[in-house]
Amino acid sequence: MDVNVTLATWSNLLVYSAMAVYAIAFLLYSSDLFAGRTLASSGKQAASGRASAKAGTPVRTSRNSAVAVLDRENDAETGGTGTGDTGSGGPDEEATTASKAAGRRTTARMATALTVLAAGLHVAAVLTRALSVTRVPWGNMMEYALTASALAVLVYIVVLYFADIRYLGTFVAGGALVTLGLCITVFYTPAAQLVPALQSYWIWIHVPIAILSTALLSVSAILAVFQILKARTEQKDTVTGLGWMFSRVPTSEAVEQLSYRIAAVGFVTWTFTLIAGAIWAEVAWGRPWGWDAKEIWTFVVWVVYAAYLHARATRGWSATQVAVLNIVGFSSLIFNFAIVNVYFDGLHSYSGL
Repeated sequence: MDVNVTLATWSNLLVYSAMAVYAIAFLLYSSDLFAGRTLASSGKQAASGRASAKAGTPVRTSRNSAVAVLDRENDAETGGTGTGDTGSGGPDEEATTASKAAGRRTTARMATALTVLAAGLHVAAVLTRALSVTRVPWGNMMEYALTASALAVLVYIVVLYFADIRYLGTFVAGGALVTLGLCITVFYTPAAQLVPALQSYWIWIHVPIAILSTALLSVSAILAVFQILKARTEQKDTVTGLGWMFSRVPTSEAVEQLSYRIAAVGFVTWTFTLIAGAIWAEVAWGRPWGWDAKEIWTFVVWVVYAAYLHARATRGWSATQVAVLNIVGFSSLIFNFAIVNVYFDGLHSYSGL
């Protein structure tokens, strides 16, 4: 079959367009996440707290302060009057704070809308790539990364419908931007037909499940990072330093629960990936397992995530230690994709590079 060069060119243009929109969404998400209290105002609050302590006045804890900030943000969005005590500031100061909070949430809404737009462009790039060669769009590393990153963003958008995880937006949009940059540069492969070894109906089964697993485990790993950082701020119980950056993040326990649920689904789909790969190997090469480098590292990823699920159910493991194991599992997944595919010789050398 001939390659439709026009559609392949459009696919590349859509990738660039998606990158541009992801970049703007990344900046807006970053502004929302990191536009917190300044050092000067933090110092003033700390000084005020010390003065109140000396005078015998009860001192507000950082957790209560963070709740008060969130209350003011919600009131600013809904037009309410607010019930949280803002300290010694007068009405003008409260109005200014509420206005700034509302502006940050408006920024988050704009970033989310742009992320949805970028995801549409991203998916269109995948579809036009597939149409340009009239086959599935995951025949090499570029197409795999292109499709997996699109699915990861879609997972984020779907989860966002059920829970406010906009605090992940900076890393989801940023990760998609970096991945697309690699697809169009380091991993770039001109549109072409599949090599004979991949011309099997199993490519419709094995690879899509692997892509879904990658997307799910990516989001879970990002949540695990936030869980660790949030836990540190909770232990310190302070709004100084980096604490203000995580005022929008739920408790570390809530983040851990969501991360675990997504990783558990990802583990199930990765298990199916491993089994389907063995069946395809039996069909293609006459044996289900041959200790090929790709097979070994696919199994290593499975073992690490199995250990993660076991550790979470075992006493003696802290939530932070379990989260670190989640990140180790995702690191092994990235190694399996970016290193094994390129630098390890074997029967699975289909990177296209």
